[in-house]
Amino acid sequence: MIQAIRGMNDILPQQTPYWAYVEERVRTLLTACGYAEIRLPLVEFTELFTRSIGAVTDIVEKEMYTFADRNGDSLTLRPEGTAGCVRAAIEHGLLHNQTQRLWYQGAMFRHERPQKGRYRQFHQIGVETYGFSGPDIDAELILLSARLWRMLGLAGLTLQINSLGTHAARVAYRIELVRYFTTHIHALDEDSQRRLHTNPLRILDSKNPALQTLIEGAPRLADHLDEESRVHFAGLCTTLDRAGVAYQINPRLVRGLDYYDRTVFEWVTDRLGAQGTVCAGGRYDTLVEQIGGRATPAIGFALGMERLVALLVDAGVVPPEQHPHAYLVLAGEAAEKQGWPLAEMLRDALPALRLVVHCGGGSFKNQLKRADKSGARYALILGDEEAQQAEISVKDLRAEQAAQIRMPQHALAVFLAKQI
Repeated sequence: MIQAIRGMNDILPQQTPYWAYVEERVRTLLTACGYAEIRLPLVEFTELFTRSIGAVTDIVEKEMYTFADRNGDSLTLRPEGTAGCVRAAIEHGLLHNQTQRLWYQGAMFRHERPQKGRYRQFHQIGVETYGFSGPDIDAELILLSARLWRMLGLAGLTLQINSLGTHAARVAYRIELVRYFTTHIHALDEDSQRRLHTNPLRILDSKNPALQTLIEGAPRLADHLDEESRVHFAGLCTTLDRAGVAYQINPRLVRGLDYYDRTVFEWVTDRLGAQGTVCAGGRYDTLVEQIGGRATPAIGFALGMERLVALLVDAGVVPPEQHPHAYLVLAGEAAEKQGWPLAEMLRDALPALRLVVHCGGGSFKNQLKRADKSGARYALILGDEEAQQAEISVKDLRAEQAAQIRMPQHALAVFLAKQI
């Protein structure tokens, strides 16, 4: 038997209502706040990611699905969405003398060791903004995400924020960091020793318990921030304070992608084990120019659908009802001839009606069993006798005493309209 590739999972019918629940609320929220959807390809030229994410990051070095196509071009399944969004915005002239608020959704791919909340094919909803340089847009994205948690009925997420400063400030800080860790190189684990001269800021984000005391004693990025970044970060904190959004300043929050600068943030939880980050993002003011466009300030975030759905299930959040309102039972030759016209009439009259029409034949008893198993509230019973009289029998499948009434077919839409 052929099975799914490890870490690339099917999303089954009992799970998809949670996904639809999140997607519908995200779309409603972002549309209401002026964000436009963009749809991006799954495959990009590999160079896009080596130039944007960073050639010495774990993603590029170890995790990307990269292959040569028939033309000899190096292509990669997208490991994240920001770089592709920037590429599309540049290519189609979306950044010429204008600002943009965009969002997208879809699958991303990284060759990681699969575990709960971390898969090789995973799904994200990403939000990106371009052309806004002030801390107000930073605050807007954080407030948007906070509002989304309320809309989804989620509580208990903690907001962590930090500022990485400008690229120039980070270069100076990097020198201090390398000097510090070099004097303690024998205390570093293998992964941190590898990162020491390639991406030393990532050592600060190490989850190795044996390194925590050493990391606590490292030079603090906040002490090396440029004045402009200090003012920007203070403006963000002031706005969050005024809006009543609680946060923690985490000086070790650095994010794993090279393109971030200034504001970075994460929404985290302790209810998902090791994979506690549900939503994360930050500024990337140099990335547009780095990829080939004009210098453009930018900030965005992405939320992980698998982790968010797991959190909803853990919190006991129940998606809106997905069961059919009614199941049309067709018992007899005359009933089968009338059934589909009747169903189409009902769907025309009641666009919100969830109606299943029985297919595949079977006895009347068997059809009623299927109606009950579908979860429908009502069985609409159309037998040959009802068909001859242009009537329909309606049975309440969820009542303790299963009541059944009979009515003219033309009255059925009015009856159902009161039930949905």
